[in-house]
Amino acid sequence: MLKGRITKALSGFYYVESEGVLYETRARGLFRKTKESPLVGDIVTFQVENENEGYIGEIHARKNALMRPPVANIDQVLITMSMKSPEFSYYLLDRFLAYAEAHDIEPVIVITKTDLLKDEGYLKEIEAVYQPIYDIHFTDRHHINEDLKGIFKDKISVLAGQSGVGKSTLLNTLVPELELNTAEISNALNRGKHTTRHVELVEIAGGLIADTPGFSTIEFTELDRYNLKFCFPDFNHFSDACKFRECQHIKEPKCGVKQAVADGRLAASRHESYLSIYQEIENRKARY
Repeated sequence: MLKGRITKALSGFYYVESEGVLYETRARGLFRKTKESPLVGDIVTFQVENENEGYIGEIHARKNALMRPPVANIDQVLITMSMKSPEFSYYLLDRFLAYAEAHDIEPVIVITKTDLLKDEGYLKEIEAVYQPIYDIHFTDRHHINEDLKGIFKDKISVLAGQSGVGKSTLLNTLVPELELNTAEISNALNRGKHTTRHVELVEIAGGLIADTPGFSTIEFTELDRYNLKFCFPDFNHFSDACKFRECQHIKEPKCGVKQAVADGRLAASRHESYLSIYQEIENRKARY
C-alpha cells in the first residue's frame, strides 16, 4: 500500500502523486456505501495493481473541504478584489472572508489594480478595516509585490474572486518564471467557460494551487445562521460585552458588537455585511 495526494480528478479516475510518481487510480466500491467521495487534495492510501494504476482504499482525515469547487486540505485562499473594473465591494469581500472562515481556510486578501485609483484615502480606509484581522496586500498592474513572493511555498492555495479582478495577472507577476501570458495561464488553470468538469492541483512556486472553476460566486448553503457570527472574527473582541451569551448582534439590547459599531471601533460595513448574509441564510431556511 502506498500513500499520496490526489492532484487531479477526471471522469471517475483519481490521479495520485506519491514520491514523485503519478498513479491513475479508481475509488473502491466501499466508498459508495459510505457515500464518501475522494476529493482533489485528499491524502489517500492506495494499492498499486499495474505499474502506474491502482485502487484507493482509504481517505485520510481532512482538515477542511469545499464541495464547490471540490477540493480538500486547503491551506489558504487568496481572495482577490480589484479597485476598479470591477469596482471594489466591501460586501463581496466579506462574503468570501466569511465563506473561508466557515470552512477553516486561512484567507489572504489581495487588492489589485490600485494604480487605477485616484483617491489614496480609500486604500487607507480599506486597510484600516481589514489589517487588524487579516493579511492584506495591495498590488498594481505593473509591479511585482515583493511581500507576496513566497506565498505559495509548501502550501495548497485556492484563488477566489470575481471575473476580471486580475487573478491571472497576479499569478504572472508573482511567478514571473512562468513566462505565460494571461490567456495561457487561463488555459493552464482550465479557466475557460466550458472547462469546469474537473479540478486539478498545479505546481507553482514551491506549492500547489487549485484550478477552481466556479469559485467566483458563493452560497452559504451549509452554514447555520447561528454560527455565522463566528465567521466574523473581529466581532469576538466586542461580544464579551453583550448582555446575552447567545446574542446574534441583530435586535438584542445591550449588544457589545452594535455598540462598537456606534462608537466607531468596528467598521459599520462589516456589521452590514453580516446582517445581509444572516438574512440570506434565514430566507433560504424559510424557502426549504
